[in-house]
Amino acid sequence: MYSVDITLIKMINRPYYIKRDKIVNKISYKGRTFFDKYERVDALLTRAIMNQHANGEITVAHQLINDRDKVENIVFDYNGRNTEKFWHRAQLMLREEGFLNFTAYESKTPGHLHLYIHKGHTTLQEAYQLAKTLSTKLSQKLPREWKMFPNPDIPREFNILNLPYKLYAKERGSSWAKHM
Repeated sequence: MYSVDITLIKMINRPYYIKRDKIVNKISYKGRTFFDKYERVDALLTRAIMNQHANGEITVAHQLINDRDKVENIVFDYNGRNTEKFWHRAQLMLREEGFLNFTAYESKTPGHLHLYIHKGHTTLQEAYQLAKTLSTKLSQKLPREWKMFPNPDIPREFNILNLPYKLYAKERGSSWAKHM
């Protein structure tokens, strides 16, 4: 049963994407060729599909950019070796930047995180700029071992993330502010 609390990330659940064993689409974008293994499904992402994902039967991804070019979350896709250090530094940096709501989830690969920063209805261009700014600020403290989403350097179809497998940590509200 899919037991991860995804209500924290206000996920876009239509359409969703299923990973296939073959290349589904070939996309040319900004002088580069991308090979897509995710098939777009124009239907509502249901709990039954999430359960299949949790059981390892299929791999499901959700999109980050809605059909009106709005973004709800800026995401760090951390693929490094020191998860705790990344979480600690990112937490401090996000608090300093005024972000109060963010959640980290574990991905399928142990030690890898998806850190969702809950921004709310943000225009796509503002989201691109904010992702770049946050990444730059964090890279001053840590070696860069992450990708940022949404990302203007990849096609829109590639601005997707696999559903999370487990909650790592979450930050809600400003209860910590009184200690600053």
